[in-house]
Amino acid sequence: MTTALPAVLAAYTPDVHAVGGSLTGTALLGLVPLAVFFLLLMVAKRSAFQSALGSLVTALLVATLGYGMPAGLSFLSATQGIFNGLFPIMLIVVAAIWFYELTVVSNRFEDLRRSFSAVGRGDLRIQAILIAFCFGGLLEALAGFGAPVAITASMLMAIGLPWQKAAVSVLVANTAPVAFGAMAIPLTTAGGLTGIAPEDIAAVVGRQTPILALFVPMLLLFLVDGVRGFRQLWPIALVTGAVFGVVQFLCSSYFAYELTDVVSSLAAFATAVLMLRVWTPKTPDDQRSQVEPEPLTARRVTLATLPYLLVIVIFGVAKLTVGVDMPSLLGKAAIQFGWPGLDGKLLTGDGTPSTSSVYKLDVLGNPGTLLIITGLLVILVYSLAGDRDRFPMSGRTGLLAAGRTVKNMRGAIATVATVMALAYVMNQSGQTVAIGTWLAAVGSIFALFSPALGWLGTAVTGSDTSANALFATLQQSAGKAAGIDPTLLVAANSSGGVVGKLVSPQNLTIAATAVGQPGSERILLGKVVGYSVVMLAVLGVLVWLQSTPALSWMLP
Repeated sequence: MTTALPAVLAAYTPDVHAVGGSLTGTALLGLVPLAVFFLLLMVAKRSAFQSALGSLVTALLVATLGYGMPAGLSFLSATQGIFNGLFPIMLIVVAAIWFYELTVVSNRFEDLRRSFSAVGRGDLRIQAILIAFCFGGLLEALAGFGAPVAITASMLMAIGLPWQKAAVSVLVANTAPVAFGAMAIPLTTAGGLTGIAPEDIAAVVGRQTPILALFVPMLLLFLVDGVRGFRQLWPIALVTGAVFGVVQFLCSSYFAYELTDVVSSLAAFATAVLMLRVWTPKTPDDQRSQVEPEPLTARRVTLATLPYLLVIVIFGVAKLTVGVDMPSLLGKAAIQFGWPGLDGKLLTGDGTPSTSSVYKLDVLGNPGTLLIITGLLVILVYSLAGDRDRFPMSGRTGLLAAGRTVKNMRGAIATVATVMALAYVMNQSGQTVAIGTWLAAVGSIFALFSPALGWLGTAVTGSDTSANALFATLQQSAGKAAGIDPTLLVAANSSGGVVGKLVSPQNLTIAATAVGQPGSERILLGKVVGYSVVMLAVLGVLVWLQSTPALSWMLP
C-alpha cells in the first residue's frame, strides 16, 4: 500500500482545459496576470518592479487555485525563475554595463566620442548617423537598458542639434540593434525559456531586423534636415545601413550571435570612414557642428577602441572550432542540475518528466564571464598605458566601478528577477501554453500579428528581454498549435520588441531627461509613434510571408 503525496509535493501535469474543461476559459484566466501587470504599470503608474511583483502574486494564485498546480511547486517555479534572472541574465547585463563604465572612468570614452565626431567632417547630419546609429548600436550591444539613448542624445545636443531632433533621432536609431542588445540577452532569455537554441533564434532575427537597419540611417537624415538632408547625403546613409544590416545577418548566423551589434556597428562606422575619404558631402552652414573635435593621436584612438576590439577577439576565440573545439572545451565547466523539489514533479502530457525544471549555467562560455575576462584585460592594458593623471586606471578603479554598477543596477536586477519568476510560474503551470493554444485558433494568419506581442511587451516594460520573458513561450506554443515554425514566432517576438522600444515610456523619459526637457514625453511620443507603427506593420507582413512559401527561403 502506498501513501499519497501531500498536495504541496504532488506531481503536476499542465492542462489547457483546466478551467471547466474549456480552452477559452483556461486561456482567459491565464491572461489575468499579464492584465494585472499592464494595469499596474500603465494605469496605476506603479514601478516596473511593483507591477511585476503584483503580477507574480496573481500568477501564483491563478496557478494554484485556477490550474490546480500544487502550491509548493508554484513557489519553486518562481524561485527557479528568480535564479535564472540573476544567473545568467543579469550577470551578463551587469558585466556589460561595467565593461562600458571602464571606458568612462578611464576617460577613454571621451576620445572615442571625439573619434566619431571627427569622422563626420563637421556635418551634423552625418554625425547624427555616426553617433545615434553606429555608436548607439555599439552602446546597445554592450549596455542596453536605456544607456544608448541617454548617452547619444546628450552627445547630439553637445554638437548643436536642437533638443527635439536629438531626442527623436536617438529614439529612432535605437531600434535595429535592440534584439541583440546587452550581448544579445533578449535572445539568450528566449532560448532559455523555450528550449530553442539561442543561435537558431538569432539566425532568424538576423533575417528580419536588417530590413529596418537598411532604412534607419536614411530616416535619420530626414529627421535632422528634411528632404534636403536626404537628397544630399542618401549615398552614405544607404551604404552605412546596408553594411550594418549585412553584417548583422552574417554575424547572427555564422559568427558569435552575442557580438552581432558590436561587429555590425564597428563595420558600419569603418565603412563610413572609408567612404568619406573618397566622397565629400556639401554641408550647408546651418548644418555644421558647433563643436570642433580635438585632434587625436593614433595611439589615443587605438586605446579608445581597444576594449571593443578585445571583445570581438575574446568572443571570437570562445566560438572557434578550428583545431580546438572551444565551445565544447568551455562547456565542460557548465553547472547543471534538476531544480530541488521541482525536478521530476513537472510532467508532460505523456507522463514523462519535463526538462524545464533543469537548471544549466555555462560558467566559462557565458557572455558575462567572457566580458569580465575582457574587462580585466582592459584594466591591465590601461594601467600599463601610462599618463594616469589624464587617463586614470588601476585595479582598484575597476573594482570600484564594478561596485557602483551593481549598486546602480539593483532596481533593474530586482525587476528582471521578478519578471523571470513570473515567466516561469506562467510557463510551468501551463498558463502560457493555454494562451498560445487559444490564440493559435486563428491559424496561419497568427504570424502576421506575432510581432505585435513583442511590440506590446517592450512598449510597456521598456525591455526586449522582459518582452521575451513574458511572451516567448506563448509564441512557441501558438506556433506548434498553428503549424507555424516556433523558432520564427519566437524570433518575431524579439523583432517586434525592437520597434516597441520607440514608444516605451521608460525610453521616452530617458530621452526627455537626456536633452534637458523633462515632461516632454508626450511631445516625443507624438513624433515617433507613427514610425513605430509603420515599422511594426512591415515586420508583421515580413514574418507572415516568411511563414509561407513566398519568403520561407529566407529562413535558415
